[in-house]
Amino acid sequence: MKTFPVLPLFFLATLVATNQASDGAVSHQIHLLRPKTGSHGSHVPGVSCLSWRLGVETHNIIGWKTIPAACEGYVGHYMLGHQYRKDSEAVIYEAHLYAKSLNLTNDGKNLWVFDVDETTLSNLPYYARHGFGVEVFNPILFNEWVSKSTAPALPESLKLYKKLLALGIKVAFLTGRPESYRKATETNLKNVGYHTWETAILKDSSYAGKTSLFYKSSEREKLEKKGYRIIGNMGDQWTDLLGTNAGNRTFKVPDPMYYIS
Repeated sequence: MKTFPVLPLFFLATLVATNQASDGAVSHQIHLLRPKTGSHGSHVPGVSCLSWRLGVETHNIIGWKTIPAACEGYVGHYMLGHQYRKDSEAVIYEAHLYAKSLNLTNDGKNLWVFDVDETTLSNLPYYARHGFGVEVFNPILFNEWVSKSTAPALPESLKLYKKLLALGIKVAFLTGRPESYRKATETNLKNVGYHTWETAILKDSSYAGKTSLFYKSSEREKLEKKGYRIIGNMGDQWTDLLGTNAGNRTFKVPDPMYYIS
């Protein structure tokens, strides 16, 4: 596995801590900022890494297995830098505008579905330590990380979660994490501020061999059969948002680190 130097100029010791900026403003970070080597000018054949990321987010580049080697550093810089946060803020801003514009029936059936990994919880501390790209992904190490229940919240998503509750909208978490990690996942969610939810759905053995698209569509269908109205649906993967019973409106938060089918 590649190792990358820590750049002291960019070092921000932040996980869930709150730091005081030089101008007196409060700065909230979700990771230990350790930029990877590589530049924004790195290229893959025929396209810049910035354009490659745009293609991923717009679902024009699909079915990829790994981040192009030339773009690993670029993706690391993006995820650990300010632009990722700015892009997330833009998504959450639109989601909140939409939610508060609705004239909702107050019957307890209005539901917002959130994905977990890279949507409500951030695994950036793990990837900053172990590297970006599927080629360095180690499921054993990642599951050990999940078991610790220490993933920070994506701050923008946590803000939206609180605003939705204030609007009387209930929340459901729908994750591809296995059912065996329910306790660790629920503990982690509560520890970082997601204190209440209508239901948390984790993947059980009945979906073995099934795609994420099939699993999430099926579980959303079950929710609607129970009488819930999915008025909003947010995830970092297109498989969180496509398929059946996707909800009245979907919102994708950025994630160029991996692709799930």
